[in-house]
Amino acid sequence: MKLLVLLVLLASCMLGWGQRTASFPEQEKEPRFWNEWAQKTLAKALSLQTLNKNKAQNLILFLGDGMGVATVTAARILKGQLKGQSGEEGQLEMDKFPFVALSKTYNTNAQVADSAGTATAYLCGVKANEGTVGVSAAAVRSQCNSTQGNEVTSILRWAKDAGKSVGIVTTTRVNHATPSAAYAHCVERDWYSDSEMPAEALRGGCKDIALQLFENIPDIDVIMGGGRKYMYPKNTSDVEYPGQTKHSGTRRDNRNLVQEWVDRMRDKKAHYVWNKKDLLSLNPSKVEYLLGLFEPADLTYDLERNTDTDPSLSEMVEVAIKILRNNPNGFYLLVEGGRIDHGHHEGKAKQALHEAVEMDRAIGRADLMTSTLDTLTVVTADHSHVFGFGGYTHRGNSIFGLSPLMSDVDQKPFTAIVYGNGPGYKIVKGVRENVSTTDYQDNNYLAQAAVPLSAETHGGEDVAVFSKGPMAHLLHGVHEQNYIPHAMAYAACIGQNRAHCQSSGADATLSPALSALVGLVAATRLLC
Repeated sequence: MKLLVLLVLLASCMLGWGQRTASFPEQEKEPRFWNEWAQKTLAKALSLQTLNKNKAQNLILFLGDGMGVATVTAARILKGQLKGQSGEEGQLEMDKFPFVALSKTYNTNAQVADSAGTATAYLCGVKANEGTVGVSAAAVRSQCNSTQGNEVTSILRWAKDAGKSVGIVTTTRVNHATPSAAYAHCVERDWYSDSEMPAEALRGGCKDIALQLFENIPDIDVIMGGGRKYMYPKNTSDVEYPGQTKHSGTRRDNRNLVQEWVDRMRDKKAHYVWNKKDLLSLNPSKVEYLLGLFEPADLTYDLERNTDTDPSLSEMVEVAIKILRNNPNGFYLLVEGGRIDHGHHEGKAKQALHEAVEMDRAIGRADLMTSTLDTLTVVTADHSHVFGFGGYTHRGNSIFGLSPLMSDVDQKPFTAIVYGNGPGYKIVKGVRENVSTTDYQDNNYLAQAAVPLSAETHGGEDVAVFSKGPMAHLLHGVHEQNYIPHAMAYAACIGQNRAHCQSSGADATLSPALSALVGLVAATRLLC
């Protein structure tokens, strides 16, 4: 037995040597390298003692759906490896934010949250039951008659009421859980159109989420994502996939919500687009309202995206900011990297992590177009997943590669990435699959899972909150998730907390001259 264990360990070491893809830089052997790096970091930290207490003209919330801390770390490594580096020492754009907090994600009735109840927390400022959007915890999921009187408004509404432009950009359906909490009041997150609603709910006067998108806040300035089929009458052929019935319209009320929007906005500088070419051909300085619906349901994964016809999240964010910043009163923008979550649920870690990297690119794009002097940017997640990676991998090991070890129980290799549960659980002839015989680098490889499930589940641990800009220091320590929109609203002098905004102090807001300078600097950075 001892000999067998010894042979397994020896084989593990040999496999580890074969997996080693990058040695660490020679300079890292020198203490001076680490000491100097630490001193630079210390100097930067000391500079943050002078807090930015400006009024936030603009607010941007980047929401990585399902982007737990393990996902952030793995995405950082992937980003570096895509550049030919080992990856661990790299930086995501969110890593550069000066303030980091933790958010407790539980729903009022759930230890491990869903995306609807959490969206209500970080957008509307109150914790809620799972599966419900834009309603308090007094509302009961799927019970239409518990809606009335329990509606809560979002920070997007607070910003709109304060005269700011507002926008929603997502890689999911625009009526999916995350964006819907910004404008809808619905006791069931799955009521995408009236065809998903029971007759009892329709008789009770409840409205589907697609309809609420256009009726509750009829003048949302920018809306971009997927979800076309929920806007058209049942069996209406899709403009992009005319021969595929699964993409046809779903509405039983025969309303064409897109055409209604176009008609209502006819006398305004409004545009409806459904492909990348039309989106990028717009002159944002001459656009007041934009509706962009680029797929019948969710957008495709970034790894599978048709780069000729489908815009990336980065491209959508750039257009959105260019339009929203036309308003001298500033803007609020919600950006969701929504398919991080879908990749994890499907056990497709490669898809999930590439989605996270693309969202980080969008964060970088927004950084070039804004300034921390007048823009508060927050990056967070709604919840985590049972996703992890380990196995004593060597520096530079492919994030999608094998551990250098083999199991000392079944003497088989295993991938560094694993899920606690999900569709990647696989037994072959009564034993665990030998992953070395599979293409574990494939885009759609199902990462190994400990418990068999058709869809992997969320995780219950806290998620990170990264912030920069005016009042970013208010997001510190460990907070309840519903605190996030209150802190952002305080920074922008919207919503409940406005008394402090009456101050005539120099740090209360930016002078017109400085505001103009900020805009010039942002424009210069983008051009360069």
